[in-house]
Amino acid sequence: MTDDLRARVRDVLPGVRRDLEALVRIESVSADPERADEVRRSAEAVRELFAAEGFDARISAIGDGGPAVIATRRIAREAAPTVLLYAHHDVQPENDHADWDSPPFEPTERESANGVRLYGRGAADDKAGIAAHLAALRIHGDDLPVHVVMFIEGEEEMGSESLPALLDKHLDELRSDVIVIADSGNWDIGTPALTTSLRGLVRLDVTVRSLTHAVHSGMWGGLVPDALMTLSRLIASCHDDEGSVVVEGLHAGPAADVDYPEARLRVESGAVPGLHWIGSGSTVERLWTKPALSITGITAPKAEGSSNTLVPAATARFSLRIAPGDTAAGAQAALMRHLEAHVPWGAELTITPVDTGEATRIDATGPAYDAARAAFAEAWDGTEPIDMGVGGSIPFIAEFLGAFPDASVLVTGVEDPDTRAHGANEGLHLAEFERVVHAEALLLAKLGEL
Repeated sequence: MTDDLRARVRDVLPGVRRDLEALVRIESVSADPERADEVRRSAEAVRELFAAEGFDARISAIGDGGPAVIATRRIAREAAPTVLLYAHHDVQPENDHADWDSPPFEPTERESANGVRLYGRGAADDKAGIAAHLAALRIHGDDLPVHVVMFIEGEEEMGSESLPALLDKHLDELRSDVIVIADSGNWDIGTPALTTSLRGLVRLDVTVRSLTHAVHSGMWGGLVPDALMTLSRLIASCHDDEGSVVVEGLHAGPAADVDYPEARLRVESGAVPGLHWIGSGSTVERLWTKPALSITGITAPKAEGSSNTLVPAATARFSLRIAPGDTAAGAQAALMRHLEAHVPWGAELTITPVDTGEATRIDATGPAYDAARAAFAEAWDGTEPIDMGVGGSIPFIAEFLGAFPDASVLVTGVEDPDTRAHGANEGLHLAEFERVVHAEALLLAKLGEL
């Protein structure tokens, strides 16, 4: 069975790769209103792919929300489990084309430091997730061992705002025993993983105002604090000297006993030589199960061309990653309390919530998880998968857990530490993709035996 399955994997991969490259050429940037037609074209292309595999496939959207593809295929054995396969067809903006070594929407194969990759926006995140599902279905062909529901979202990169309404609208149709979410990654090239925890997210725009209008820095400096100085002190109040977040009321917890080698950490993070890490606890605790606060943007005059005036107001975007076990509402309230208590020198403070996303912790025990681990180990030639946390956020996973509390939710994907999703030169490691495809085909077979 194993050799036969491997042969079928090799047989379907060339056609699946052609389909993946065709999807990458569609500029389905959901955050760009001018490319809304491209997002719709992407949804139609995905719909056609699954319709060609015998699925009842259609496009569904809520209001102005991104178009999702919902497709179903039932087999003759009614008692077989139902498996929902999730991915998303929208992508992040490509930003400056000059940062790319090849055109972002022209899939290009070339060698990387650790193997051959297919480069292009969405080549990994997450059109490769769609391709992996498609490949697994083609491998089984007419002998599909489970009922399958496809849910290919069209606005994940914008926060999945209409996802709860979509799930509610199609709840009975999407109801499944097992949900496979292909939007995460593996621990390393050659080491598979199941993602079992993800941090949540709270974002706030924080404005401090110290003056009603700008004034001369020579005449008033030394008496009147400018807004940038004030904002800087407020930001600094959120960390201790070690770099740990000191906002009271935030949750932190233990992480899996996973070693993250220092040399690998420095390469993958892009840290400059000599940089010291911040925070306390193990590396993976700081990355997966403790809160992290970053400032992702500041609105203030540019240094170049600035005048000798005291800046009256300045704004920073606070991006708080919250640990599994915390809630977005509780963490937001804690951060707001801290800022209100620490704004210096009596400056005016305005806090504007931007968005939130819940953290996720998955109890990855039971027959479906056992089947997944066995499939991964076989596809990776005996390498056992690890249970991995992710420091980033995928808020929609909490939506699936809430909508289908009895389903086993498996979070996996095609990415690796050098995928560079969301950045320039995003690339899919082709040898790892073949293993992902092999594993998913095995998983469907094993789930069919439950």
